[in-house]
Amino acid sequence: MWRTLPVVLSLALLGAHYFRAGTGWAMVACLVLAALLFVPRPWAARVLQLALAAGALEWIRTLVLLAGQRAAAGEPAARLAGILGTVAALTLASALVFRHPRLRRYYGLADGAANR
Repeated sequence: MWRTLPVVLSLALLGAHYFRAGTGWAMVACLVLAALLFVPRPWAARVLQLALAAGALEWIRTLVLLAGQRAAAGEPAARLAGILGTVAALTLASALVFRHPRLRRYYGLADGAANR
């Protein structure tokens, strides 16, 4: 299922971020979340989507924190903001892979208008 590659990459990047920050439990949580890709249940897809949205918020929090530190030190922060903003957007966008018809079938997600 190559269609889930954005999810795997987003979770791997989040795991590396948490590892570097010394938050081992969060890194392990990213590994467990990646394992949910093999659980063909609607709740698994929704948990992954929620985790990716939370991951995007973590990237935004990191962006604000690091950009503030750089600005306080008189260093440029635009490139940092561009990179972390892009990573946050791509992490959030990776939650959209579950809208693909093949993945909707695999995870048993309803085709109703409420889920679009």
